[in-house]
Amino acid sequence: MIFFRNPSKVTAFDARPERTINVKIVVLDGYTLNPGDLSWDALKQIGDLTIYDGTPVDQIISRAKGADVLFTNKTPLPKEALTQLPGLAYIGILATGYNAVDITVAAERGITVTNVPAYSTPSVAQHTFSLLLELCSRVQIHSDTVRQGEWAKAVDFAYWKYPLLELHDKTMGIIGLGEIGRKTAEIAYAFGLHVIGYDVNMDKTYNHTHFKWASLDELLRESDIVSLHCPLFPENRGMINKDTLGKMKKTALFLNTARGGLMIEEDLADALNNGCIAGAGLDVLAIEPPSSDNPLLSAKNCIITPHIAWASRESRSRLMDSIVENFKRFLANDPINVVKP
Repeated sequence: MIFFRNPSKVTAFDARPERTINVKIVVLDGYTLNPGDLSWDALKQIGDLTIYDGTPVDQIISRAKGADVLFTNKTPLPKEALTQLPGLAYIGILATGYNAVDITVAAERGITVTNVPAYSTPSVAQHTFSLLLELCSRVQIHSDTVRQGEWAKAVDFAYWKYPLLELHDKTMGIIGLGEIGRKTAEIAYAFGLHVIGYDVNMDKTYNHTHFKWASLDELLRESDIVSLHCPLFPENRGMINKDTLGKMKKTALFLNTARGGLMIEEDLADALNNGCIAGAGLDVLAIEPPSSDNPLLSAKNCIITPHIAWASRESRSRLMDSIVENFKRFLANDPINVVKP
């Protein structure tokens, strides 16, 4: 049983799934989670639900005003917004990362914030290798040349437009050995890769025949592939920069399916254009969507996808189920996946 703090709502509500309660729920940016192939019905059964595909920054307050519950993915809820929403009791983040919400201010105001860990693990690990394999085998480029008639005109039975790379017996450095990092390591072992791991919270119980823990400098120096799988915090913002890129092999490939803010984009573009490293596969940028003059959009040997590693239907379905379960547990005074400062 829980009481919402909006003075106009003095009723106590329970979380029985068959009961619709008089609580105002607003989804600020629901399109990326559900572009039409999933259902919001489970939330509609709980309260009065309003769904926006996306919310411009200048409309956050007007749309959130009077809400008891907000759901957000990337729509920011900083201090300036939270202090103007006196009735807000709960924020459900439609993702694992929670940097869009000022967690400290939310806690000070008694607002419960939850996120959804691990829902996208299989999809993100899969996408990491999609980027890596494209850098190694250039499947799309070679397919395009075949369809354009180059193979039909070729003198030999085979040709290749780029050097083709084999993963077997190479070393993959994984920065961040959480759920996604470890799933990525499992796939790496299947390809015959050796794995080096770096994490600020090294779990010495994690072990594998082809795995070793390393310092960040060791990982950068020894890896043929460097892949980021860590959350973004103030202390690691820009950790991939001119200095750290300079420690990598000139033949190294860099992958980022974590957060764009972990890298200095200008430094990475320079490293690619100057041959400091051999290539990059990215699913994230610091500002999304990027500006047209982002230097990585024209950098050499740089593959970029539009933040889709998490977005398989299976992954989004798990996310939808989890946000509903988080909210129901909050209503039952038994919250789970609570984000704390």
